[in-house]
Amino acid sequence: MRDNPELNKTLAVPVALGRVGQPDDIGDAVAMLLSPERAWVAGQRIAASGRMML
Repeated sequence: MRDNPELNKTLAVPVALGRVGQPDDIGDAVAMLLSPERAWVAGQRIAASGRMML
C-alpha cells in the first residue's frame, strides 16, 4: 500500500495531517514509551492516528 501514491492520496483525505502514517511515525511513539524516563506511564491509550479523529 505505501508504494501506491494514488491509494495513499485517497486514504489521506480524512487525516488532518494530510498524509498517511509511515513506520517511523509509530516508531517514535514506541521509542518514547520504552525509554526509562517514561517508567511511570502505564495503562494509557496512545492515539497515533495523524488526527484522523478530531
